[in-house]
Amino acid sequence: MGKVHRFYEKEGKFFWEEVREESYNSEEAKSVTKKVLIGEKEGAPYFVIRYFEVEPGGWTFLHSHPHDHGVFILKGKGKVLLGEEEIDVKFGDVIYIPPHEKHRLKNTGDTPFGFLCVIPNKKLL
Repeated sequence: MGKVHRFYEKEGKFFWEEVREESYNSEEAKSVTKKVLIGEKEGAPYFVIRYFEVEPGGWTFLHSHPHDHGVFILKGKGKVLLGEEEIDVKFGDVIYIPPHEKHRLKNTGDTPFGFLCVIPNKKLL
């Protein structure tokens, strides 16, 4: 059976019922949280949808991996590094990241920068 996680906003941050927020910070990523909206917990066998929120001045890991993924910007503005090119992005923009391409997203605004990220279920890789 399918699953619905109801959305709500509180103090400018995005939340979904029954979805846990995880820190995504380290020496290589700053001021980032992650929420898995659809994944193994919901029984999705082929893909995972995650929501990331980057606070002003923050950025995600600089990395690459063998799978591709799609990103949809939901709020704020930032830059995405794709290979060696850094591109401005904002609400409504969609990004395709092919396998093995080095990438990172960073917040360049003064409000939270939020985006959905769709990847394959890692069990399939």
